[in-house]
Amino acid sequence: MYLGLDLGTSELKALLLSDQHQVIATARAPLTVQRPQPLWSEQDPADWWRALEQVMEQLRTEHPQALAQLRGIGLSGQMHGATLLGEHDQVLRPAILWNDGRSGAQCAQLTRDVPQLSAITGNLAMPGFTAPKLQWVREHEPEVFAKTRRVLLPKDWLRLMLTGEAVSEMSDAAGTLWLDVGRRDWSDAMLAATGLTRAHMPRLVEGSEVSAFVTPALCARWGLPASVPVAGGAGDNAASAVGMGLVRPGEGFVSLGTSGVVFVSGAAFEPNPAQALHAFCHALPGRWHVMSVMLSAASALTWATRTLGFADEAALLAAAATLSPEAQQQAPLFLPYLSGERSPHNNPLASGAWTGLRAQHGREDLAYAVAEGVGFGLLDGLNTIPPMQPPLQSLSLVGGGSRSAWWAQLLADTFGLALTVHQDSETGGAMGAARLAWLATGGDLDTVCTTPPVRQRFVPDAARGAALRERHQHFRALYPALHPASGTPA
Repeated sequence: MYLGLDLGTSELKALLLSDQHQVIATARAPLTVQRPQPLWSEQDPADWWRALEQVMEQLRTEHPQALAQLRGIGLSGQMHGATLLGEHDQVLRPAILWNDGRSGAQCAQLTRDVPQLSAITGNLAMPGFTAPKLQWVREHEPEVFAKTRRVLLPKDWLRLMLTGEAVSEMSDAAGTLWLDVGRRDWSDAMLAATGLTRAHMPRLVEGSEVSAFVTPALCARWGLPASVPVAGGAGDNAASAVGMGLVRPGEGFVSLGTSGVVFVSGAAFEPNPAQALHAFCHALPGRWHVMSVMLSAASALTWATRTLGFADEAALLAAAATLSPEAQQQAPLFLPYLSGERSPHNNPLASGAWTGLRAQHGREDLAYAVAEGVGFGLLDGLNTIPPMQPPLQSLSLVGGGSRSAWWAQLLADTFGLALTVHQDSETGGAMGAARLAWLATGGDLDTVCTTPPVRQRFVPDAARGAALRERHQHFRALYPALHPASGTPA
């Protein structure tokens, strides 16, 4: 039995997996985000621990026999968050999250201070990454920075609480801007640029290796066997890839969660920082991946649902689906940059917009524009991925947005790629964490990293795709028109 723990932005999820690939149980605990100022996004790590205790208590109550057979735990989580700890590992301030945009000026300064930054990290300096957050703390909260003895990513803080050990792994560490991604080791130059050293960093392991062991006290409290190993784990997207069995070169997925992700696995370090493409280590040794990220995907639908007065996102998509092909061609265009944007614009101040509004447009036209605009934003990201051999023919579709067959077909037409929705596609991060625990305790890669059965496959329609590509050209022209000073502000 293997336990995957996935620390997301809106919830912590636990999943118990048998060695027959059966999901024995899941448990969830909600989380909230605090935004005390514009561009800020924070969480109290104590809430993460309360959520973990909640799901573990539920599993202990409902599935004690499964926990008693536990062989390993894997961790997955939201990437890039900065958890600052003092001399005795006490939390010094709320964690600054992945979607926090306050450190634009610090990104510009880091780029000037370390000219080789992109060559080392494979990425541009963006406010979402961890290093600029620490530079912001150094400049704006110097008393907190002076007390900082350790910096951990969110899931790795949970590991510290579970095991007493400060450890991270390659896929999550690659999103800090402190890792030499090609060498899979901390970069002294990048650490020095933010006033830190290796002493501030956790020990590094691969995601499929044992990192530490659960403390005896917690094993006794939750009814676990003695000395349960905790795998290195992975950042949320790499974990999702492992959970879907997408670990071989050319395999990948599109994720429709709070953010939108296009993820493709590879066997080499292939950065493209000029277009804000992320090049990170994969969760398995000797493997990397590229990833484009847009900051508002399914969350744009949630915003539009509330703004337009629909009952829920399903009702919004149902209204959008009523438009005829002719009406779709006349619909407004929507820029989905409600929280700034990463790939390909790298602009935390980018903003959203409906354009081309006319008197005949109603809620259904606006709803369609939002669903289409998210697809166009994802296509912009997909186009930043270097050409692959053989060329990409299909991707898996995961996340809450994958529940809509209409939206999935619209995205397949937009990308010109087949999209596959698998059974259990929404268990990706927690499933991947459990599988990494399985690998860390002796599992074979081909046995563990299987692909779930296909639930539905969406084949692109050539005529519809041509019409969408024409609208996409108008969409692309809107960004420079509405954001003439694109790029991370200095």
